[in-house]
Amino acid sequence: MGRQKRGSGIVSEIDGGVAELLPDDGRPGRWTLLVDGYPQSAVDLDDPSRLDFEYMRRLASIVDGIAPARTPLSVLHLGGGALTMARYVAATRPGSSQRVVELDAALIDLVRRELPLPRGADIRVRAMDARAAVESMSGGRFDLVITDVYRGARVPAHLASLEFVTAAARLLRPGGVYAANLADGTGLAFARGQVATLRRLFADVCLLAEPAVLRGRRFGNVVLAASAAPLPVACFARAGAGDAFPARLVHGDDLDRLVAGARVVTDDVATQSPLPPKDLF
Repeated sequence: MGRQKRGSGIVSEIDGGVAELLPDDGRPGRWTLLVDGYPQSAVDLDDPSRLDFEYMRRLASIVDGIAPARTPLSVLHLGGGALTMARYVAATRPGSSQRVVELDAALIDLVRRELPLPRGADIRVRAMDARAAVESMSGGRFDLVITDVYRGARVPAHLASLEFVTAAARLLRPGGVYAANLADGTGLAFARGQVATLRRLFADVCLLAEPAVLRGRRFGNVVLAASAAPLPVACFARAGAGDAFPARLVHGDDLDRLVAGARVVTDDVATQSPLPPKDLF
């Protein structure tokens, strides 16, 4: 099929399927990326600090909470999409050094061509499997590692194990933070297993999600944060509570109760995250 115009949008074959870039007719510079029909990212080229997807705002609250405003950070993004979070960090923390790993080289080419990165931003993008990249890097390089990798609408199994998180944790500087965006539904079995896994490696772990997701009433995003040092959970909680779609922070004893009985996930038992309901999007 190659690259085609469809109305005011752009449709292109990529390595992992078909990507669509859809403009917002009411707001110039705003684009939404879909892969095989699933919304992946939303970008505002005129204001990269504006984040339309609520899970991106959860991740942004982690960025904003771990160091004083406008302090440059060294960040590794596992999963690229439209490079929304890398653009956010570049806009809000000038001078940051960022590395992005995205498996789909054709998607990288499409995004960089149609949605150019801001000039002067230190953002380097590499086409590679996230786990292979993590295992090949030298340790102690990053203040923050963000895992936001999906194949279709599911987190791959090889990025949901103790072995993978151990490799990612090795890349953090002392006091650095690991964050992950997951999707789960009734019972939160996948997310609970991921929390148990992070707790094997990190002294402090928390979770952010909408109350309806936590109660199992609907499928949705769950954002995790973990560190060897105490997390700024009060900052995360304030940001979540003040969001247009409020999120609840789960930490400490509340997190103990939520994940009671969940087991650490290793490579031999790891699974993909569950499929979302067909009518979710």
